[in-house]
Amino acid sequence: MELFHDVEFWIALAFIVAVVVLIKKAAPGITGGLDARAARIKDEIEEAKRLRAEAEATLAEYQRKQRDALAEAQTIVARAKEDAERIGREAEAELDAALKRREASTLDKIAQAEAKALSEVRNVAVDVAIETTKLLLVQSLDKKRASKLIDQAIEELPQRLH
Repeated sequence: MELFHDVEFWIALAFIVAVVVLIKKAAPGITGGLDARAARIKDEIEEAKRLRAEAEATLAEYQRKQRDALAEAQTIVARAKEDAERIGREAEAELDAALKRREASTLDKIAQAEAKALSEVRNVAVDVAIETTKLLLVQSLDKKRASKLIDQAIEELPQRLH
């Protein structure tokens, strides 16, 4: 057994023993550190999953709220359009009614003005006719005839008064 006399053999054996001892002593620390790191990474992954689930739930809630707000906004816009159309129709009806009232009032005023003008024209015509008749009577009647007409009118006066 020459192998036992060889220095290199003993160095290799010492190295192997040192490595085995080192591994036996360091292995629990290394595996414990690795296990701790793996547990920490696992916890971080679980925390990340939990946070992701919360974020997805929050996102879904905000998307639902956004849809609800959009639907409510569309409802409000639709109601506003309906109200605007209704108010427009009411305003148009009120304007038509006001125009008809003004037209009727204007037609009444025109009729009254026509009646007043016609009455004034008649009065002027009567005044002109009376004045013309007076002038004709004054020019065409002599005193005797005028006196006779006055006497006749005085005699007819009691009959005309009753």
